[in-house]
Amino acid sequence: MAESAHYVLAGVMGWPVAHSRSPLMHTHWINQYGLRGAYVALAVAPAHLETALRGLPALGFAGCNLTIPHKVAAMKIVDRVDPLALRIGAVNTIVVEADGSLTGKNTDAFGFIQSLRGAQAQWRGDAGVAVILGAGGAARAVVAGLLDAGCPEIRLCNRTFANAQSLASEFGTRVHAVAWQERNEAMRGAAVLVNTTNQGMQGESALDISLDALPLTALVSDIVYVPLQTPLLQAAHARGNTTVKGLGMLINQARPAFEAWFGVLPDVSPELQKTLEDTLPPVKI
Repeated sequence: MAESAHYVLAGVMGWPVAHSRSPLMHTHWINQYGLRGAYVALAVAPAHLETALRGLPALGFAGCNLTIPHKVAAMKIVDRVDPLALRIGAVNTIVVEADGSLTGKNTDAFGFIQSLRGAQAQWRGDAGVAVILGAGGAARAVVAGLLDAGCPEIRLCNRTFANAQSLASEFGTRVHAVAWQERNEAMRGAAVLVNTTNQGMQGESALDISLDALPLTALVSDIVYVPLQTPLLQAAHARGNTTVKGLGMLINQARPAFEAWFGVLPDVSPELQKTLEDTLPPVKI
């Protein structure tokens, strides 16, 4: 069992933040690896973000995660932003360096790719075309992750076509914007389908798509994890596609952050998955 030499503090900043499952995850890992430390929820209003981040070194924090609405604003506050976070355009992890300076990172792309590999061990990024629904912050992380994994082509579908075009232009020639009315046909020949919109989330309407053109060999991922089994995943499962729940991305994006602060890259255990699933609405298939 590992043991840290000193007490390590970390947390998650958001507004609101009480709903975050990050404290549950990180506390599980702290206990699992016998570490001395704590991970806490930090409710920080946007107006106080700079004061809160700059106070981390003085309070003895090793760093923190950032959630809505702080991921973009923090980029102008930290001392440095790593290249991947710059490409994605958001920071979700802050590391307090030995000299007290702040480094901003983004672990969402890692979390997404690891969730695919967790669902299908033989998955390869270069297996074929990926179709991504949505063009917001989450889509940016998914695009970056897939491109770095070797995806040859990404078809980006968004209700506002201009937003899809803007995102596609940032990421290069392998990313193509597709009009929303062509979303169903865009799935033809795809190896991966990813929903990054909030459609299908608890309290939102179901995603308005047809999977008829999607090959049965395609992997279907939904980054929504409340509910755990979204209408998209239910439909994909029923027709025989391998599905990837949003909880996988949530857990995996936390792993490199935990390693940066506590010095251990934690695993994704069945116990942790069950602990988190027990906090979510029942699975219905």
